[in-house]
Amino acid sequence: MRVTGLLLLVAHLSIVGWLTLRPRTVPWVPAANLEPLATIRAELARGASWEAVQHLGGSVLLLAPLGVLLPLSAGRLNVSPLVSFTRTAFAGAMIALAIELLQSGIPGRVPDVDSVLLNTLGVAVVHLLVVPGARCRLRRRYERLGGTTPKISRVGVTPQADVLSGGRTYL
Repeated sequence: MRVTGLLLLVAHLSIVGWLTLRPRTVPWVPAANLEPLATIRAELARGASWEAVQHLGGSVLLLAPLGVLLPLSAGRLNVSPLVSFTRTAFAGAMIALAIELLQSGIPGRVPDVDSVLLNTLGVAVVHLLVVPGARCRLRRRYERLGGTTPKISRVGVTPQADVLSGGRTYL
């Protein structure tokens, strides 16, 4: 499961990198937004238009799969839900921040602090909706299957070597 999670994580981050870090040829770009919630307020002030839903929803959904892929790639079943949520939300925020910082050097791309907030919100919401229930189901399944590592019956404990015995002298 861990290998599958890692492969899906790499594939998703590759697609996100391709979508967000390609140069765009545009005649002009707006100034960078470093004021939290300014873009969100501006989109909501324009009304409930399809463009506002696309812009805000796209930012929420862009990194949302990381809410599942990051814990899946870690492969832990017995972890505190709070610790898992904190790790995943923090990692999602750092990935979103790295993308925005990288966008500052790409022509036609403008960094926006609200994108970091919306991306982190998407990661956190998906994590809360999916991961605790999935871990609970996987733990029940693991316990139902026996919960122990299979043992080979014919293999016993190896005898202890008498290497450092005081009875033998080699000099």
